[in-house]
Amino acid sequence: MAIVSGKTKNGFTYEGDYRHASSDRVTWTATYRLSGHFYGMRHGRINELTGASVAEVDDAVKDDIESTWTQPT
Repeated sequence: MAIVSGKTKNGFTYEGDYRHASSDRVTWTATYRLSGHFYGMRHGRINELTGASVAEVDDAVKDDIESTWTQPT
């Protein structure tokens, strides 16, 4: 399991973790806060990561966490 954290473009901070579900897939879970107050949780999956470095996987997870929270459904 790996830990990631960051701040979304709309000002929410997040803390998340991800783990490899298979050789080319990770699943992640994140908790979102604003000014220290809990606002929600989301989870997701990223496929087709074969050959990606650890840094590339971290970046992909952070991007997915950001877009899941900020993009309209």
